[in-house]
Amino acid sequence: MTDFFPGDTRTNRERMLAGDLYIADDPDLEAASKRAARLAAEYTAAYPANPDAARPLLVELLGSIAPDAHIRAPLYVDYGTYITVGSGTFINYGLTALDVAPITIGDDVQMGPNVQLLTPTHPIDPEQRRNKLEAAKPIVIANNVWLGGGVIVLPGVTIGENSIVGAGSVVTRDVPANCVVVGNPARVLRSIPPSDTSA
Repeated sequence: MTDFFPGDTRTNRERMLAGDLYIADDPDLEAASKRAARLAAEYTAAYPANPDAARPLLVELLGSIAPDAHIRAPLYVDYGTYITVGSGTFINYGLTALDVAPITIGDDVQMGPNVQLLTPTHPIDPEQRRNKLEAAKPIVIANNVWLGGGVIVLPGVTIGENSIVGAGSVVTRDVPANCVVVGNPARVLRSIPPSDTSA
C-alpha cells in the first residue's frame, strides 16, 4: 500500500480536519459517513409525520444545533459532526452540507430550499484524484444571513453578518457584512444601510 504522507503520523481524520490532503475512503471516515447517512435518512423519514419527534435524530447527527433552530427534511451531510447551527436559524428543504471541514451557521440565519454548502476540494493533479486524495476548507455563515433558494457556497467562504445572497447564486469568495450579492460568480450588488431606528 502506498504511503502518501511519509513521516506524518496523523490519522486521515486529523489530516482532513486540518485542511490537508487525506485519503477519502479511509475506513474510519467511511464508518462515520455511514452513520451520518443512516441518521439523516431516519430524520427524513420521521420528519413529515412529526418534526418534534424527529428532532432527537437531528441533535444526534449534528455537532450542535440551538434548541430553537429548525431544519426541514430532507437534509444531506457527509458527517454531520462538523456542523453547528445557531439560535433562531431556519433552513428550508433539501440542504446539502458537505462537512468535510467545519460548517458554522450563525444565529438568525435563513436558508431557502436546496442550498449547498460545499467544503471539499479536490487536487488538480489527476494522479492524486485517482488515488482518492482530497482536502477541504471551512465555511462560515455569519449571524442574520439570508441565502436564497439554490445558493451554492464553495470551500473556504465566509459570508458576513446581515448579508443576503440572491437565489441561484454561486459564492466563490468571501462576502462582506451588510451587502447583497447575486450571480455566478456572486458579486456585490449593493450595500445594506443600517436600520433606521429614529423615532
